[in-house]
Amino acid sequence: MERSRRIIEREWLDDTPIERARSSLNDLVRINRWLGGHRTLRRMLAGLTARDEVFSLLDVGAASGDGCACVRSWYPRARVTCMDYRAGHLRGAPPKVVADAFRLPLRGGSFDFVYCALFLHHFSDQQVVELLRSFSGAARRAVLVNDLERHPLPYHFVPATRWLFRWDPITLHDAPISVQAGFTPDELRDLAVRAGLRNVRIRGYRPAFRLALIGEV
Repeated sequence: MERSRRIIEREWLDDTPIERARSSLNDLVRINRWLGGHRTLRRMLAGLTARDEVFSLLDVGAASGDGCACVRSWYPRARVTCMDYRAGHLRGAPPKVVADAFRLPLRGGSFDFVYCALFLHHFSDQQVVELLRSFSGAARRAVLVNDLERHPLPYHFVPATRWLFRWDPITLHDAPISVQAGFTPDELRDLAVRAGLRNVRIRGYRPAFRLALIGEV
């Protein structure tokens, strides 16, 4: 694995018909649930909100909507919207919006928080800056990012545990590719600053190897 720079390759899940992709989407839910994705999101929100607070959150690239479901369970008064460019990914995840993240169909300041998880690593640095700038325009309070830290341990984890967890072949292919497209903390912070986010805070969570970024707008 190349540690000094990001390497971005096309992931199979991006182009797979939805019924064939369902098993891999379920793997992503398992990874979020067991390996720290949901826990990272909960820690991010805990520093920004109270349990009984009313706030709105847009989850961009929400896939199956498991992150949205978690926020609703933790914050009963939150108004959470899932967004993905493929309608089939969002089955069972209302309310939902089908849209291109580069062309958000939103007015400025439509949501308190704009959040994305395991999403930005799909894109080049310049595209990440464009996305974060767009998210900033749609957010009233902050942009939240939950993504992968580039490191050998998560790179090898899914292939090494294929027999234990019975990962789908799409997951086996895409997981290492996702990690090699991940970020170091300094890289992700720099992209957020370039996008114009303010008071950028970033924290790494181990052993999940997740990076949690909060940038005020």
